Amino acid sequence: MNEFFSQLLDQMYQTTWLEAVAVFFGLLSVWFSKQENILVYPTGIVSVLIYIYLTLQYKLYADTGINGYYFVMSVYGWYHWTDSENRPQIPVTSNSKKQNVMSVLFFIVSFIAIRTALVYFTDSDVPNWDAVTTSFALVGMWLMAEKKIENWIAWIITDIISIPLYLYKGLPFTALQFLIFTVLATWGYFSWRKTLLKS
Repeated sequence: MNEFFSQLLDQMYQTTWLEAVAVFFGLLSVWFSKQENILVYPTGIVSVLIYIYLTLQYKLYADTGINGYYFVMSVYGWYHWTDSENRPQIPVTSNSKKQNVMSVLFFIVSFIAIRTALVYFTDSDVPNWDAVTTSFALVGMWLMAEKKIENWIAWIITDIISIPLYLYKGLPFTALQFLIFTVLATWGYFSWRKTLLKS
C-alpha cells in the first residue's frame, strides 16, 4: 500500500500543467451537469480538446475517439438543452424499456467495434479496458445530451473503471479526476432523480 501511494505521489509530481487544466475544466463540466446548467457544454469542450491531445500521446486511442465524440455531442447537447423563448429547456426524463434495450445494444456494438479496431489497427496495450470505458462513455454522453437520468449510471460505471486505467497509464490527476467524477455522478443521479420525481 505504501508503494502504491509513493508511486502515486511520484506521478503527481510529473503531471503536466495541461493535464491539470483538463482536469479542472472536466470537473467544472460535471458540476454544471449536476446543476442542469448549460455551462456543462463549453467547459466540457475545453477539457475534451485537451484530452484529445493527451490520449493520443499516451496511446489511449479509443479514449481519443471518445473525446472526439464528446466534442460532437457537446455541440449537439449545447443546442438541445438551450433555453430560448421559442424552445424551453428540455426536462429530465427516464428511459423507456425500448430506450434501455437500445442503450445496451449501443454498448455491445460499440465495445465489439472499438475492441476490434484497437486489437487489429493500433498498438494499444489495454484494448479490452479501453474499449469498455469508451463504450460506457459513448452511452453516457448520448443519454446526457437527451437529458435521460440513466446517463449518470453509465458515467458512474465509466468513472469507476477509468480510475485504475489512468493510474496504470501514469496519469494520476486524471485518475483522481475520475474518482471525483464518481462522487459527482452519484450526487448528480440523486439530484436529477429529485427533479424527475417532482415533474
